[in-house]
Amino acid sequence: MAFEAELADAKSKLEKALAALANDFKHLRTGQATPALIEHVQVEAYGSRMPIVQVASITVPEPAMLLVKPFDKSTIKAIEKALSEAQLGMTPQSDGSVIRLSLPPLSTERRKQLSVQAKEETEKHKVAMRGNRRDAIKDIETKAKAQKVSEDVIKKTTEKVTEMLKQYEAKAEAALKDKVESIMKF
Repeated sequence: MAFEAELADAKSKLEKALAALANDFKHLRTGQATPALIEHVQVEAYGSRMPIVQVASITVPEPAMLLVKPFDKSTIKAIEKALSEAQLGMTPQSDGSVIRLSLPPLSTERRKQLSVQAKEETEKHKVAMRGNRRDAIKDIETKAKAQKVSEDVIKKTTEKVTEMLKQYEAKAEAALKDKVESIMKF
């Protein structure tokens, strides 16, 4: 087939969109604590802003608790401030050497809100996937006209791109289903 590079590029972009969705899902809270809930928090330390994972270790000693242990005890106030400002729905409690974050139990209403948020994230990434398909088809058509390729080859190639999109949208829907189940379960 004449358009392997274009198909590979389209597949790569769809993979990236699916990976971005999985990354966004990490930040959506379920009833269970996970370090991914706070890994994105930026801490003002040593004269610059950096992710919390660069200044502290994050562990899960209990299912509903995160324990943040700074590598350098002098950064504990900056970490505590960053966690407070991040509006995570958890109040940091410091004892001078570690910070504890207790996850409050999720109400049914909050679980429904998180499920809706997960659906919105999925739809946003599916729209990005469709945009990737559109760009790939446009690229294929442009190159086909320049190379004077038959309409049948163009049609078959665009059908492959569309089929690839359907597969990745199905993967996104499966990831959404799993995330909603985990939100509603705990």
